[in-house]
Amino acid sequence: MNLIALLIGLIIERLATQLFHLRRLRWLDRILDSGFGLAERFVHWPALIPVTLLAVVLVLPVFAITFSLGDALLGFPYLILAIIVLFFSLGPKDIGEEVDEYCNALEADDDELIQQTARAIVEGDVPTDSLQRIRIVEEAVCIQANNRLFAVVFWFVLLGPLGAWAYRITDLIRRRAVFSAARDDNTDVPSMKVRDASVMLHSWLAWIPARLTAIGYAAAGHFDAALAAWRMPSGGGSETLSQRSEDLLARVGAGALALHEEDDEDLTARGVRGATAANGLVFRLLLIWAVVIAAMTLYGLSR
Repeated sequence: MNLIALLIGLIIERLATQLFHLRRLRWLDRILDSGFGLAERFVHWPALIPVTLLAVVLVLPVFAITFSLGDALLGFPYLILAIIVLFFSLGPKDIGEEVDEYCNALEADDDELIQQTARAIVEGDVPTDSLQRIRIVEEAVCIQANNRLFAVVFWFVLLGPLGAWAYRITDLIRRRAVFSAARDDNTDVPSMKVRDASVMLHSWLAWIPARLTAIGYAAAGHFDAALAAWRMPSGGGSETLSQRSEDLLARVGAGALALHEEDDEDLTARGVRGATAANGLVFRLLLIWAVVIAAMTLYGLSR
């Protein structure tokens, strides 16, 4: 049932682009801020404990509904719930649309819009140097595809809608905690501890999907270059678990693209080609996953 819901959900996600704004879930910001405020009061506790409790509280409603539905009406209500939960667990933004907006900004030669669309993909500051920005955007597409799509699919296959929603909740907590820590004074130690704990919790759930996605990039792109990039040493032992996963996705994704510089190509054309190639790599991997999931579904139905 989960695999059928996943296939239907992915198709709907491709078609219902006009509903993507609903996935931002801004109404949860107040709940998260209240949870952070409570977490910061327990200064003698490891911040990971209240952050984990906050995640559990937000996951409980989906667990309760899923448990109450059971196999009622041959599982049809559960199927509908699974599709809805999957839709809201993906994203919140579509990486393909953001790449299109970035490429359009490049072609329009609008520096302000280029920086804006690049920041949306990177989800952070981008360098002003054009060539550095181009490469960072390409790597960010590979990183964000795992965070917004493949990790959600992995946890949905493993644990159903509960797994997908749990991953999405940890991502929401991480994003909000990073935003709150940046907004507050840098000397606010409790806020920084909550941020670090939120990032750590999310990185645990992203660790396995990141490796599977990296393997997928190698299969969907230039295998030898991707494998060589995987074997390259990381930034160092001081990196966090989240940074190591993102670094792996960036290195392997860039290797799988195997883009070569062309002498007669300007920076605009190079930026468009690189971003489009990265998005194409993500799409090919999604097709591979869809074929595998469809085969698993057919095998399960035939038994």
